Amino acid sequence: MLTSPLSLTGFVVGHAGLYQALAMFAVAYFIIGMTVLSVCAIATNGALDAGGAYYMISRALGPEFGGSIGIMFFLANVCGSALYVLGLVEAVVDSFGIPPGQKEGTGVHILPQSYWYELLYGTVLLALCLLVCLVGASIYAKATFLIFLIVAGVLGTVLVSFFATRPIRVPIRLPHLNGSEIENGSFTGFSLNTLQKNLGGDYAVDYTTGQKMSFSSVFAVMFNGCTGIMAGSNMSGDLKRPSYSIPRGTISAVLFTYLVYNLLAFLMCATCNRVLLQKDYGFLHDISIFPPLVTVGIYAATLSAAMSNLIGASRILYALARDDLFGRALALAKKTSASGNPVMAVILSWLVVQLVLFSGKLNTIAGVVTTFFLLVYATVNLACLALEWASAPNFRPTFRYFTWHTCLLGIAGCCVMMFLISPVSASASLGFLLLLLLALHYLSPSSTWGYISQALIFHQVRKYLLMLDVRKDHVKFWRPQMLLMVQNPRGSARLIDFVNDLKKSGLYILGHVELQDLDTLPSDPLQSQQDSWLSLVDKLNVKAFVSLTLAPSVRHGVRQLLFTSGLGGMRPNTLVLGFYDDEAPQDGLARHAAFTSTREEVPLGFPPLRAPTSPKLLSAREYVGIVADALKMLRNVLLARQLESLDKAWELRRAASPPPTIHVWPVNLLRPDSARYADTCSLFLLQMACVLNMARAWRRARLRLFLCVEAGTMPHAQEEKLRQLLKDLRIQAQIQLVPWDAITRLHWQTCRGPPGGPAEEEEEEEEGVVNFPTNTTQVSDEYVCAANKLVLEQSPAPAVRFLYLPRPPADTSLYPLYLHQLELLTRGLGPTVLVHGVSAVTSTQL
Repeated sequence: MLTSPLSLTGFVVGHAGLYQALAMFAVAYFIIGMTVLSVCAIATNGALDAGGAYYMISRALGPEFGGSIGIMFFLANVCGSALYVLGLVEAVVDSFGIPPGQKEGTGVHILPQSYWYELLYGTVLLALCLLVCLVGASIYAKATFLIFLIVAGVLGTVLVSFFATRPIRVPIRLPHLNGSEIENGSFTGFSLNTLQKNLGGDYAVDYTTGQKMSFSSVFAVMFNGCTGIMAGSNMSGDLKRPSYSIPRGTISAVLFTYLVYNLLAFLMCATCNRVLLQKDYGFLHDISIFPPLVTVGIYAATLSAAMSNLIGASRILYALARDDLFGRALALAKKTSASGNPVMAVILSWLVVQLVLFSGKLNTIAGVVTTFFLLVYATVNLACLALEWASAPNFRPTFRYFTWHTCLLGIAGCCVMMFLISPVSASASLGFLLLLLLALHYLSPSSTWGYISQALIFHQVRKYLLMLDVRKDHVKFWRPQMLLMVQNPRGSARLIDFVNDLKKSGLYILGHVELQDLDTLPSDPLQSQQDSWLSLVDKLNVKAFVSLTLAPSVRHGVRQLLFTSGLGGMRPNTLVLGFYDDEAPQDGLARHAAFTSTREEVPLGFPPLRAPTSPKLLSAREYVGIVADALKMLRNVLLARQLESLDKAWELRRAASPPPTIHVWPVNLLRPDSARYADTCSLFLLQMACVLNMARAWRRARLRLFLCVEAGTMPHAQEEKLRQLLKDLRIQAQIQLVPWDAITRLHWQTCRGPPGGPAEEEEEEEEGVVNFPTNTTQVSDEYVCAANKLVLEQSPAPAVRFLYLPRPPADTSLYPLYLHQLELLTRGLGPTVLVHGVSAVTSTQL
């Protein structure tokens, strides 16, 4: 059957009847109309280049969607071109073919009929299309304009013929019957009886394929005749003013063809009986007042449609090749003639069309072509919808007759009709699209087109951040939100990875302070460093943000970051610092698996590590001051020591036998006179150890909680009380009693009074008070070393230890002594995290 307005309408109304035919046209043009509005909106929002719908989709939705839809749109145009060529072959064979059952032709019926002969005719016609397309777009435009004049004349002749031709009987030779058997169809002229008989549907066998027709199969063939709306946009690279020409030309074509389809449907139903409509798709030749003109018009219209799809496919292939989405696979299609015509893309498209011609019958490919076109139309609507929903200021199309409602209706209409026409083809097309998406996502190079996904994410994140009300926070839903201060990532790769395990789906920010003064600089030096930090985050595969700042000192910079990092309800509640000691920094970044697994060297622009003899960027007093500042700002503090020696991969390999352990010491070892396990800091320490244990990489690890007991203090009662606390908090941990009488004895020997004396009463102050008494001066180095030995003797050696971090002393002159005691306490312990919490983080409520 011939997919042109003249003969296509007869096919549709012959099987579907007037009512269903009008409904098909309405549904098809509703989908097309919604898509046209989206096409016009995108086409008037900026300069268009070659590729039409592919160019619009790729620049709006990114290379993955654009490339995958571009391939499907190319295949749709290729199959569409083959479909029109096959339709033209059928028309030529109907007019000039030897009737079935006859060995020799008579008169004009001289063309043999068989599969191979029809393939030959199609090849010749396709070669004619190839020649026109090879010459260039200018000759194609002139040819299509000439064809338009011919078709307009034919259409006028046909409309006059409905009124001028008298009722006649039309003999029909049916291909599947004996050549001598003829069935008569009737042109009755305008008849109410004929119209009434043609109102309802009467689906019969298609005489060209022998298949029983249905609503979906008729709609599939009919919709192919309406796909020319993309012909103008496919030529976007050859138009002088595509933003002007595409909207006006496309809308005019849609309105004109819709009126023509409906008018022809009514005239045919009112004048032709069902036999004529169903058994002779070329009956207009028989009722025309000038039959040769109808034949020429049908041939010209179909040839024009075939050329349109062929040149459209070549432009899409050329655009795909030029964008390098498929690498060398499409490199040949980039070559153009001296005038800029992509001749190799035209030739490659012609070869693919030639392959499709081997299918033989156009109904074989009609369903697939329609599904592909519907999928492309749905994606065009999706691109426009995404641009509209993103509300980007630069989306300002001059064509304003669209809303997100029209885009959504277009998407819904396309998807519904895809599955109504052919659920199998629709499912296969979506699967093919998904495979292309995945392949392009992992294999295609990054582009500079801009990703609409980023604009949509920004739009949604901003909306939800406004809804995230800090006044509605509840301890049940608390999660750690980390700010990790990093001086040089080369010496902190494993620490960055460790804190990533500690964040528990919370906010994670890598902070860095650059010691410079912006007043003395020509520009902001942090802008050039931003890409290196973001590349680091990608390479280490951590879910972190980056926040850099300039400051005259590290302490001022950390204050700035604590005050300004985050947004709305997503602000850091925990500060993480590396430990301040005299150990020489090691370049763990160069040895990290993320960099050693590739051949390239570390491409990040970070400076070399500080030499062991070089001065540090901050003093011990300033370091402790940072800890004190964070506690004053009600931020929890973690100090991480020797985390660069933690080989997490090795710990995971030995996770089967025995499993790694996490040692937790929830008592303040620097205050043996106040060994409480249920204060805010101890509970926060327990929570952080539990959070680490919940991370996927640490789930096989076992928590070991150490309960320090003295003689005569009912240790089993303390153990039972602690066990009940762990049960209430739903924390699974092994409790181990640790006698420390010998350790505390060292402390009391150097103090001025026994337990319970004035010194202890002075220390029992509220936890929220910042200025704690100077307990630091009452703890001797001998005691701290003994406490360190006590922690170190607990075997087997753990993967990481969590220790209680006491508050810094109120007297700033004691900061160096405070840091010295922390260094003694953690010396030689391996990976250790000192923890001080100021916020309630545990809950026993449902």
